[in-house]
Amino acid sequence: MFMVLSRKKKPRDRPLLGAHMSIAGGAHNALHAGDSVGCEAIQIFTKSSRQWASKPLTEDDVRTFKDTQKASGVHTVVAHDSYLLNLGAPDRELRQKSIDAFVDEMERCEALGIPCLIAHPGAHTGAGEREGLRTIARSLDAIHGRCGGFKVRVALEITAGQGSNLGYRFEHIGNIIDSVKESDRLRVCFDTQHAFAAGYDIRTREGYERTFTEFHEAIGVKLLAAFHLNDSKKELDCRVDRHEIIGKGHIDLEPFRMLMNDKRFFGLPMCLETPKGKDLKEDRETLELLRSFQGGT
Repeated sequence: MFMVLSRKKKPRDRPLLGAHMSIAGGAHNALHAGDSVGCEAIQIFTKSSRQWASKPLTEDDVRTFKDTQKASGVHTVVAHDSYLLNLGAPDRELRQKSIDAFVDEMERCEALGIPCLIAHPGAHTGAGEREGLRTIARSLDAIHGRCGGFKVRVALEITAGQGSNLGYRFEHIGNIIDSVKESDRLRVCFDTQHAFAAGYDIRTREGYERTFTEFHEAIGVKLLAAFHLNDSKKELDCRVDRHEIIGKGHIDLEPFRMLMNDKRFFGLPMCLETPKGKDLKEDRETLELLRSFQGGT
């Protein structure tokens, strides 16, 4: 049963808060779970994130998902691609396998009416950053070529820079966008933990403003389509991707207070990717905390 909340009309005076939700038992169950904790937005995987193969969506799957969303208070659903994919792989076989799987995810998003597929750009795995960025751009060109006319957009995610992963500098993302032929089909997702781990210190007002000034200069804030709201288990510039519950990590609360009141980002989905139990208590409490920040300075 859905919660009765005043969330039917999409707000424009605040971010759309939510969390990543499991699709166990069907993608529509993620909507039920999100609605139960007061999400206005959710993020999902459209299939298992740790398997290459996926069971095709049926007409009933699509209809159930869309009907469930209409009955819920979840205004926006975004998807995240599989962790197995690497659009920057120098190995041609792995790269082609990644492109094929990514196209499948694009098709699933298009069928479900999901407007945005969030993706880590890719890893160069020893080929070097310059070549890795070129490879990612070529992979995205191939994907766009096979998804002509699609409404879904790819949102490149800022990464922590762990291993040989690219996208930990804003300039990486800007370079990829500039290199892709149909660059108007690309958007960006800002992950607070990843940016912090990559060395962008958003803990103070000065650091926060400096970070988004650099972001705007390298990419453009108008390309932001989504946020991941995560605290960090590790310290600044650690280059390690480890999320923590907001307020319990090294980033702490102030940056999230600023994000909740930054008019540039009102109306955008902001989803938690933080640790939680089966009862989703942590998500519920964190969303309540974030909403308590709204209307401040």
